[in-house]
Amino acid sequence: MDLFTPVVPVERQHDNFRRVLVPGRVSERAVVSGWAEGFPDRDNKFLHEFQTTFNSSFWEVYLYGLFKTYSFSLNWSQASPDFWLTTAYGEIIVEAVTANAAEGKEPEWDKKSLMSDAVRKKDFWPLNREAIIRLSNALSAKVRKYEKSYKKLSHVPGKPFVIAVAPFEQPDFQHQYDRAMRALLYNDYVDEKAYFEDPARFPDGPPSVRLNEVTKDNGSTFELGIFENDDWAEVSAVIFSCVATWGKAVAMSNDLRDGFIMANWGTDESGKSESRESRVGIPSEEIHDGLQIFHNPYASNPVDLRVFRRKGVVQHYLSQGVWIREGYDDCLQFRFTYASGAPFRDSPHR
Repeated sequence: MDLFTPVVPVERQHDNFRRVLVPGRVSERAVVSGWAEGFPDRDNKFLHEFQTTFNSSFWEVYLYGLFKTYSFSLNWSQASPDFWLTTAYGEIIVEAVTANAAEGKEPEWDKKSLMSDAVRKKDFWPLNREAIIRLSNALSAKVRKYEKSYKKLSHVPGKPFVIAVAPFEQPDFQHQYDRAMRALLYNDYVDEKAYFEDPARFPDGPPSVRLNEVTKDNGSTFELGIFENDDWAEVSAVIFSCVATWGKAVAMSNDLRDGFIMANWGTDESGKSESRESRVGIPSEEIHDGLQIFHNPYASNPVDLRVFRRKGVVQHYLSQGVWIREGYDDCLQFRFTYASGAPFRDSPHR
């Protein structure tokens, strides 16, 4: 499938799509085209959607490329949900979704500055609060879809049902790592603001706190800890990454050019990290780096931990009453890319 030959007029092309068409991004396009090789356009709408809405289609292409590296077999005989996988440890149904900007709020492709004032000051609560709200909306929509239609399909019942969600809900989305998702699913919020205000008080790193609920802009509240009971037992796990962006293609490209990649990588089980800098054109990541699997301990059909186990992949799960964050000691947490000749506002999500 040729993703990058325009099939819609330029005025209808998404900002991110136009930005990746520049000549200097040819090697990055080759990376993404490699992910998409063999991907079927089941409804003959995919190219149009990729070029006009971009993010949700890009996420599906990323997931397909990821699943290929695991050597999963994919069954395309059914129109939905998005992926029907056969792994060495059983079949899995995966439905993809993106968290998007709320109506009236600044979308990620129209960001006005490198980062917001709050993030610059290491106050991550505004970012994480917005992410929690938008991720909750995205996941809830797919649970409703499951209840309304997916569970009635003959090939879905009895198999793990996994929601794969990518956050594109705000300009600073790539800074959230696992903070919003841990709070939403497990009511376990990593309070980085408290840590940065008084590091000496927290020698072991940012504290985890139970927020219990979050207040939306309209004043309504909703509870956190979706996976703390069996209300969502039909959801076996959530696949998540805040770095499965165009920057992933930059970090995997092999066309040497002026530019740099700044990334934070976890170094121990506590989540501490170190910054690493690499040059654009010298591959510094693999497709699975930054991937996180959040398992539901109350799932009716759990996902075998061996399915996605790989160096660089973080898995969150409960084992004998203790929460395990497998892979925390060697994982990609954050990435920023810059290639010379590409103005800041002409760069797609990083």
